[in-house]
Amino acid sequence: MIIGLHHAQITIPQGTEEAGKDFYCKILGLNEISKPSVLKGRGGFWLQVGSREVHVGTEDGFNRLTTKAHLAYEVEDITYWREVLMENEIEILDSVPIPNYERFEFRDPFGNRVEMIQPV
Repeated sequence: MIIGLHHAQITIPQGTEEAGKDFYCKILGLNEISKPSVLKGRGGFWLQVGSREVHVGTEDGFNRLTTKAHLAYEVEDITYWREVLMENEIEILDSVPIPNYERFEFRDPFGNRVEMIQPV
């Protein structure tokens, strides 16, 4: 029996961890958490998102702009996040409307598709 989601992983190009931390920790305000010592040599970093984790690994040779795969962050104030991203020159992409939610998408600086979603 599956009892829940422990973590999700995205990837960024090798050698871009500091730029990744700048975006995910400073702009989005997510907290970095320690990786187990046996995994530290593999690059990347881990983030705490509510009660879940997002593992940011490194991977080259992958065109992130061609995939629909994404993470969706549930937020309390979607207008605030739209403004923060626009202030940081992140292009906002409209999403197909779904009942009972306001949402939008964007690509992180590495091409990963990300969604912000708020129940209404």
